[in-house]
Amino acid sequence: MKNLQSLYHRTCIINSSRLKRGIASEAVPRPIPSIPSAPSTKYKIATHVPDAAQKSKITQKTLSRAKEYILPVYARPDFVLSHGKGSYVWDTEGRKYLDLSAGIAVNALGHADEGVSKVLAEQSQKLLHTSNVYHNEWAPKLAELLVKLTQKEGGLGYPAEKSSTDDDTPGAKVFFSNSGTEANEGALKIARKVGKDRWAAKVPGRSWDSKDCTKTRIACFESSFHGRSMGALSVTSTAKYQLPFAPLLPGIDVGKVNDFDGLSSLVGEDTCAVIVEPIQGEGGINAAKTEWLIALRKRCDEVGAVLIFDEIQCGLYRTGTLWAHSSLPVESHPDIVTMAKPLANGYPIGSVLLRDSVASTMTAGTHGTTFGGSPIACAVGYHVLSRLSERRFVAQIAETSAYLSGRLSQLPTWFPEILQPTIRGRGLIMGLAFKDEKEPGRLVSLARERGVFVLTAGRDAVRLVPSLNVGKAEVDLAVDVIESCLGEMQ
Repeated sequence: MKNLQSLYHRTCIINSSRLKRGIASEAVPRPIPSIPSAPSTKYKIATHVPDAAQKSKITQKTLSRAKEYILPVYARPDFVLSHGKGSYVWDTEGRKYLDLSAGIAVNALGHADEGVSKVLAEQSQKLLHTSNVYHNEWAPKLAELLVKLTQKEGGLGYPAEKSSTDDDTPGAKVFFSNSGTEANEGALKIARKVGKDRWAAKVPGRSWDSKDCTKTRIACFESSFHGRSMGALSVTSTAKYQLPFAPLLPGIDVGKVNDFDGLSSLVGEDTCAVIVEPIQGEGGINAAKTEWLIALRKRCDEVGAVLIFDEIQCGLYRTGTLWAHSSLPVESHPDIVTMAKPLANGYPIGSVLLRDSVASTMTAGTHGTTFGGSPIACAVGYHVLSRLSERRFVAQIAETSAYLSGRLSQLPTWFPEILQPTIRGRGLIMGLAFKDEKEPGRLVSLARERGVFVLTAGRDAVRLVPSLNVGKAEVDLAVDVIESCLGEMQ
């Protein structure tokens, strides 16, 4: 209890200090929440188990139709979701679930948000799609918001908590895509082009399109996840994703996050790009150490490699700051940040944010997309990001995440036979690590049978990535269910 009080009190002090400096948070004094002194046992009985004999006709028809016509690449549970509101969803049988997966860290404002719905309705009556042959009003607005928030709150070389930008502050550019995978594909293409430019610049008269160019290798890391298209999959160094589709792109080098000794051999003169998640989501909620990111940045500078941070899951306030690296020293910052998941609260959009120093290599015709940056996607994205960046909203994330962290921190003490001693992650991307790799999937199933959605992460963890506006009541329900499930497992 003392640990939670200290964390909660410290969060309010930090928020108050940030408010005085004009940073995107606001202190809202609240009573210190109380937490239980023993694990909950209220949810020992499964209440949400699908019964084949009692399925409604609409459920039976939907499941049958899916089995017949949809490519079976997903192992889905045997029920059909029909609607949602906030952090909750309902299935076609009327069962209510607390969604602590948020569409895999996508639904930042929850389900059926009225503001998002209004923007969708209004913009759909004006312009849905124009292609990138023409300008639309919303893509520049969203791009400007992304750049200016980064300049103000930190990231991409801009220091955190800088109240304004100088006239000589270097700029940044944005490329809009349709997904996180496409954002990573774009970032890798840009880095490959930059590498060729830098290789050619070393010898007068040499051209970037020379067949002799060797600066084309890409470095990535174990337990990463960057997407499922062939390029992004090539740097997603996890056997279960890669092996069925080998051979993949050549010229890929794989290292280990937080391995200092291996950086010099991993990132060499022929390396054009390094791609890394500051906090690995799919791979197990594994955080890169600040000192290691500084060393990685330094090594990239030594050899002229472009450093890409994949913040598709951990960015856009998921950790409590705009970017997971926003509060880190600028000596650790990347050249490119990729994003997607929460940017439009579920409407498909992705983005590449890059320094002008690497953006200059891209000219008309070097990259493109039909749907990326559409009027409707960018209108929704502008609305969502404007709300996420409000000071009061960021303060709420800080307070809720402090409470969630306090409750989760008790679990390894109560269930030492099952859980590893350390809770992973920060903000609202948290992970429970298990000693037995068979147990995360079991907890996910048990929690779902009690009306709570959580996700596995990597081989040994369960992931909690709720909507960013999740409340204390939802945290209590989720952790009570998890405690009850762990008690059954123990």
